Amino acid sequence: QVQLVESGGGGVQTGDSLRLSCLASGPTFSTWAMGWFRQAPGKEREFVAGIARNGGTYNADSVKGRFSISRDNAKNTVYLQMNSLKPEDTALYYCAADNVRGYFISRRRDEYTYWGQGTQVTVSS
Repeated sequence: QVQLVESGGGGVQTGDSLRLSCLASGPTFSTWAMGWFRQAPGKEREFVAGIARNGGTYNADSVKGRFSISRDNAKNTVYLQMNSLKPEDTALYYCAADNVRGYFISRRRDEYTYWGQGTQVTVSS
């Protein structure tokens, strides 16, 4: 049974930084592509950033230059460093695992097999 557990969310001010973590269970974490998604109230869940098994990354246009994704395979953990936060970044942030396309970063929610429960990020102006 694969489990993903997010942490690191909270309430911050505009311009602040946060680092989200996602701890994954399972012995094959290093072979998965991982993604971060977010969902604001009344909106669809959207792709934020992804990292392939070889370390390649891709960020959504809305967060380019501000957010960065990384992974530590020894710790079965993927991170989302969020800088220069804005009120529009307020959302529930989800970690997701794609255990099929390890070298390809998908932006499609339906191509991720496993999901965490989410961690809330609230940015105040």
